[in-house]
Parts: sequence; C-alpha cells; structure tokens
Amino acid sequence: MKAVLVRSRGIGAWLTARAGWCLAGSLALYALTIATHPPHPLDLRVYREASPHLLSGGLYDYTVRTGPPIPLLPFTYPPFAALLFLPLSHLPWAALVALWQALSLAAVLVVTACALRLLSPGPDARVRDLALLWAAAGPWLEPVRHTLDQGQINLLLGALVLGGLALCRTAAGRGAAVGLAAAVKLTPAVGGLYLLATRQWRAAGWAAAGGCATVVLAWCVAPGASARYWSGLVTDTRRVGPVWSVRNQSLRGALTRLLGPDVTGSVLWWAALALVTLAAACALRRCVRRDDRLGVLVTVELYGLLVCPVSWSHHWIWCVPAMIWLAHGPCRRGPLSRVALALWALVTVTRLVPRLIGAEDRLAHPSPYPQVLAWPGSVYAVCAVLTFLALALEPARAEKRTGVPDPERSRSRPHPAVLS
Repeated sequence: MKAVLVRSRGIGAWLTARAGWCLAGSLALYALTIATHPPHPLDLRVYREASPHLLSGGLYDYTVRTGPPIPLLPFTYPPFAALLFLPLSHLPWAALVALWQALSLAAVLVVTACALRLLSPGPDARVRDLALLWAAAGPWLEPVRHTLDQGQINLLLGALVLGGLALCRTAAGRGAAVGLAAAVKLTPAVGGLYLLATRQWRAAGWAAAGGCATVVLAWCVAPGASARYWSGLVTDTRRVGPVWSVRNQSLRGALTRLLGPDVTGSVLWWAALALVTLAAACALRRCVRRDDRLGVLVTVELYGLLVCPVSWSHHWIWCVPAMIWLAHGPCRRGPLSRVALALWALVTVTRLVPRLIGAEDRLAHPSPYPQVLAWPGSVYAVCAVLTFLALALEPARAEKRTGVPDPERSRSRPHPAVLS
C-alpha cells in the first residue's frame, strides 16, 4: 500500500510540473469531443427563449418541449435572472453556444484557482499549477460535464461565489458576489451561511441587501411576474421536475427512491435529515475552529445540495472544491479523506449517474422504484456525508494548516483576499 501511495505521489508531481500542457490537452480533447458529438444545451435554450417573455408577462408560462420524464422545461428562476438573460436573445444561437461554453470552461479554472486560494492564501507557483491541473480534470467530472452539455449556469455562479469570497478585498464585494449569485438562482444563497459561520457580519449584510435590491429591481421592471413567482412558484417543486428521478441527487430524492413518494412524512426521513444536519454541524464547527475557510465553504454548499428538495446532478459542481480539499487540505492524509476522494473520483469520472439515468429512462414511471437503481442512485449523498465525516473527524496536522484568518476578528495576520 505504501508503495502505491509513493508511486501515485510521483505521478501527481510529474503531472503538476506539466499542468499547463495537461490543461491544453484536456481542452483540445474536449473541443474534439463536442465537435464530433455536439451537445444540446436545453437549459441555455430556456434562458434565451424565455427571458423576452419577462416583459410581456408570460415568463412562467413559456416552456421548451423536450421528452420524458420532463416533457416540458419551464423557466424556474427568479425574475431578476430573466432580466439578466435578456441580452442572450439577441445573439445568434451558434455564437451563444460557443460563448457560453468558453465562459463555462473559464469558470472551471476560476473555481479551482479560488478554491486553492481559500486553502492556501499566499502566492505559490505550486498552487497555480494545481489549479491548472484540476481545471484540466474538470470537464471530465460528471457534474461539470453535465453543466457544460446542458448549457447550465452553475459553473458561472460557482465562479462568482468563489471569486468573490477568495479575491474581493472588501466586505461589500464578498457579500455582493453571494447576493448576486442567489438572485440569479436561489441555491447559491447557502453561501450566506459561510459568511455567518466565519463571522463576516458586514459581508452577510451586504449579501442580504444585494439580494433584496435585485428583487426590488425586477419587481419594478416586471411586477406581475415577480408577484407570481414570490407568492407561490418559488416553492413549487413540481415545475422543476420529478423528485423521484435519479437525476435528483438530494437527500429527499435518494430517500424517495428507496422508501417511496411519501418519504417526507416518515420518521426515517426526519431521522436521516437530523443525522445529516448533525454531521454538517460538526464539520462546520471543526472547520471554523481551525480557520479552514475552504472546509467551511464545502460544508455549507454540500449541505445545501443535500437538503434542497431537488438537486440535479449538474448542481453538484461543488464536488470540485470538495475534492480539492480532500486532496490538498489539512486532513488529506487521513483514511476518511482518502476514501471520500476516491469515491468522488470514481462516481464522477465513470459518469455513474448518467448511466443510471439511461437505465431509468428505459422504464415507465417506476413505482415502486427498482432497488437495483435506487441504492447506487444515492451515491452523491453518500459522498457528501463521507466528506462531512472527513471534515469533522480527521485530525489536522499542525504543520499542514492552510486556513485563512478571520478579517473581522484578527488584525495581526490580515489576508489580502478578505480585508474589509
């Protein structure tokens, strides 16, 4: 076993030294892949075609016809997102797809670089090379690839949140980044927990103020759509898609497939939710105590994905910062970290969830759901819980600590990325 670890470290060092070439090769191979098998970015089509209906009042009535199990794709984001997407409707489709692909690939590099910056704030050539190497791996991890194929906005929002938290020098900038991301798509709002957990009170205030300002702006432009969305559609999960589908990798989705559609009324659901919350709370407490900023962010983002009623597999782009923490964080030598990292790599590189989706789509509405698909279909929830356990239970080596001091509590060791 020791020989295997030594050999793997040697391979890792060799690849890191050639990170730029690895990224160039990965991008070239990805370009060849999409040239021979062009993607069909349905979500980008929804953004482009639905947004003009914001001004006519039919934003939430417009749908794109697809196929089962989601035959109609409606616009499910807040009105502010449609306002932001309006310029997309003026671009030729081919140019828009190419531009969106390029921006999303650039966002992968921003995500990896900023995750490593949160982990190790000082200037370091090795950190730069690691960011390039992880960006090279990114397009081949299932949540990232699915986001690229669907033309989803997840990578852009992830880059916005991580870029704001890692690079902005002011509380206003960090808070505005989180608030703006949440204004486009509600799930990034969980980033506010990061600001609260790290006691960045002013940044949290700016995030709340920024989010409210976007709601007011959209309400002024489209009061009818805003009233309709915030008075009911915001909680209507039926418009998003079937909770039972293996596409949904949230805790509720996993338990619905295992236990049945009435899972939220069962004791097992509440017990599972309590245990997951406890594991996340312990992980959060441990990360805060050791000033592990990336660990805090990974914890809150994975917890948000687990407890959200619907978390499509492409929402799980936060597996990339999680894998970076497991591979390079203060507890990277622990057995739980290694197991969690190996499992994340296995299920994302082999594209297990899309394979299960293919098997599911060949069935009629499965009731009861086949257990042979239900158990492996819980894999992202298992990975998230294992990551919580690694964050909470693994001992950090003092000489390997890479945390960032709290700008609101410490003036003795200021960090340029988080100065208020």
